[in-house]
Amino acid sequence: MNSNPLILMITLCFFFLLHHHIITPVSGDYLPVENIALDCGSFTNNNFGRLWIGEWNVNISFSEQQHDSSRTSSPTRPLTQIPSVPYSTARISRSKFTYTFRVIPGPKFVRLYFSPTNYDPDFNRSTGFFSVQAGRFTLLNNFSAALNADSLGLQGFAREFCLFVEDERNLSITFTPSPDISDSYAFINGIEVVSMPDYLYYSAENGTGFKFLGLENPYRIKDDEALELMYRINVGGNDISPSDDTGLYRTWSGDDEYLTDARPSALPVNASINLSFEKIPSYAAPEAVYKTARTMGLNKTTNQNYSITWEFIVDSAFIYLVRLHFCEFQIDVTHVGDRVFEIFIANQTAETQADVIAWTNDGSSTRNGIPIYRDYAVMIGNKGNEKKQNLSIEMHPTPEWRTTYSDSLLNGIEIFKISSNANLAGTNPDPVLKIQPDVVLPNPKPKNKRVTVIAIAAGVIAGMVVFAAVAFLIFRRRRLKVKGSGFSDGDSGWAPLPLSSTMTKSTKTCDSPLPSDLCRHFSLSEIKAATNNFDNVFIIGVGGFGNVYKGFINGGATPVAIKRLDPGSQQGAHEFKNEIEMLSQLRHLHLVSLIGYCVENQEMILVYDYMPRGTLRDHLYNTDNPPLPWNQRLEICIGAARGLHYLHTGAKDKIIHRDVKTTNILLDDKWVAKVSDFGLSKLGPTDASDSHVSTVVKGTFGYLDPEYIRRQQLTEKSDVYSFGVVLLEVLFARPAVQKGKVEKNQVSLAVWAQECFQKRTLDQNIDPYLKAAIAPDCLRKFSEVAVSCLLRDGIERPSMSDVVWGLEFALQLQEGAKEAINLSGAHSVHRQGPTKESSMEEDEINSNDIFSSDGILGFDSKTSGVTTTSSDDRHSSLSDNSERMTSGAVFSELVHPEAR
Repeated sequence: MNSNPLILMITLCFFFLLHHHIITPVSGDYLPVENIALDCGSFTNNNFGRLWIGEWNVNISFSEQQHDSSRTSSPTRPLTQIPSVPYSTARISRSKFTYTFRVIPGPKFVRLYFSPTNYDPDFNRSTGFFSVQAGRFTLLNNFSAALNADSLGLQGFAREFCLFVEDERNLSITFTPSPDISDSYAFINGIEVVSMPDYLYYSAENGTGFKFLGLENPYRIKDDEALELMYRINVGGNDISPSDDTGLYRTWSGDDEYLTDARPSALPVNASINLSFEKIPSYAAPEAVYKTARTMGLNKTTNQNYSITWEFIVDSAFIYLVRLHFCEFQIDVTHVGDRVFEIFIANQTAETQADVIAWTNDGSSTRNGIPIYRDYAVMIGNKGNEKKQNLSIEMHPTPEWRTTYSDSLLNGIEIFKISSNANLAGTNPDPVLKIQPDVVLPNPKPKNKRVTVIAIAAGVIAGMVVFAAVAFLIFRRRRLKVKGSGFSDGDSGWAPLPLSSTMTKSTKTCDSPLPSDLCRHFSLSEIKAATNNFDNVFIIGVGGFGNVYKGFINGGATPVAIKRLDPGSQQGAHEFKNEIEMLSQLRHLHLVSLIGYCVENQEMILVYDYMPRGTLRDHLYNTDNPPLPWNQRLEICIGAARGLHYLHTGAKDKIIHRDVKTTNILLDDKWVAKVSDFGLSKLGPTDASDSHVSTVVKGTFGYLDPEYIRRQQLTEKSDVYSFGVVLLEVLFARPAVQKGKVEKNQVSLAVWAQECFQKRTLDQNIDPYLKAAIAPDCLRKFSEVAVSCLLRDGIERPSMSDVVWGLEFALQLQEGAKEAINLSGAHSVHRQGPTKESSMEEDEINSNDIFSSDGILGFDSKTSGVTTTSSDDRHSSLSDNSERMTSGAVFSELVHPEAR
């Protein structure tokens, strides 16, 4: 009887020791409570480095929006560069589906594995666009695994997240195909859910937090935030596989590809040192991370002018956790002051006197071999509305008198994106062109001199014949141009030569008389090489003309926009030729540049400069882009106005654009406005006595000049009217014609804006984001310019020269305003309007102040001549139905504008 308690005590001690050994092994590895690795699409277990379980597991449930709409699938081609597990099977569906994992509450790693390839004939890798939601967090949005894999140069990859699961004990991960992408689907190859230690990355409840660069208050990562791993680097060492991590199955990569400045650089290693984990848990990073490093070499004075710099591409408008791992293991560095250096993160000072020995010793002793890490929070803003930016980490020695060795040290880097409003989603990378090696044709030598002489003579004769033919064509064209002011079809600015037979039938060569001397003629093979044979992943827009691709020419060095007419279609052939003849003779800072064209095998293709910022409309409404600051909007309007002014007065012949709208104003990487799409453009009257050109009405509903509609007489003032609507779009951040449930008087922006101007309520209805941002005098002047462009009679409207002057004056009024207008929050505010922090009181702009000028223009909105009875936006006469049209990334009339 008395021995029973002893036996029980021994038994309990045994189980306690056993349990303690399992949770905290001698090696220092962490044993996660949950260690789930799901091989999606598989129903068998596979032991590949670790146990991957099939979808039959009882702790995992699967559901889908449409029953039996998902399927399990395998790649159509064998995978050669990545492990077969979990990448050889996938769960794939065109409808939403969800995995639910039963887990214990607490912080978890969630890793998603993707191998974008063609799954069955019906699932092309280029159309796999989808979103991923985990609980209330958006992990990925409109995500293309194909674009990300191509950017990484990998067949498969993983994305890692850190989530804190609440008390409901369920973690649901939902995959939703993007509704705006044709034939989109969602897929997943593998999912990991691994428990992590409570305070590995999340802050303790009573913790003090860590340094937030640029701010005084420290930063704490709370349980209601999620993290996404951007980079995990073993600095100065080799890659570390998940199986060699500390039980958390993390992957560590080498740092070579991220180094931008390593002069000088040394890679010290101490494999024999016994590390002492006194300051951080032993599972913080593998020992291999702390036994290798990158330094500048233990020099006394030679490193003062050098630094070591790494750069990492990250998404804009997020806060990042940057964790730097350190361990002094070199035998020469054992005392405080031996190696002191500076640390800069994202060009901000993180440390001025970083001393690892001082950090790891309490002053009682000086020892090395003690690992430690330091955390920093840094905000990567939306500077210039860049979607991605470089986050730099720079190490530099302190002045010589502060340190024994002029050197710096770093062992490891971890960078995490911190969620903003429960969102972690970034943007897809640009398409990567798979460059094919150039084919060099043999150039055999002539067999003898006689053959050479004959060839030269034949070439000279052929050249004379071509020259005579060209001279004849030029002569004929000039004669037709003189006669062409009154064309019978009323639709051509001059009399263009007819399209050659190469535009209507298949041929291997292009004999078109299009102006190849003024712009480049591309062969079809060149265009296919530039777009990877018209790969769908390169599509950046779709319109009535056809698809628009982002392509790469000059060996992949030059990005271009490639506009392709639907093969075999003759729709738009006239506009195609008209645009070439117009743009090939126009060069101006604020006009889009035509690089060249292709006419071959029934293909009609235009090649333009690539405009990475897309269209003006892309930054005004119905967009995920942050709203533009007012000053930037003004500068864009001024640039577009200058482009139109050049067309009206600066070109050899007056040119009327005839389709001015926000989707035809493109923005380059520096936000310079470029007027585009000259398919409907027309030469103005050639006779000084004529004030107009009689022509069939063409244009876009909502922008059409009412006088042009009534009289079918086109003048440059028709462009002025359309540009006035553009100015209103910029001011109101709404389309020219508003669909849906709106008041009848608000359907047409032009009509409504004029009514607001008359009633002096315009300032109350403009873009809410702008209400506190526009100086009153500037708003007054800008609105005057806009409504004057909409006057009933074209003769009363200002010229584009006057419009340019008025907008420039408005910009001067804005910049010279006495009140300092705070636009610092412009890049972080979304379309819903200004936040409380970034907006001023609305009554700071007084409508009486704005409209008290004696010279204000007044008119009756009924005389505008704009009708709103049509249920869809379309070109009058020959235009396409644009009910489905939205702005695009490169050209107008694009139905799928999202960059892919």
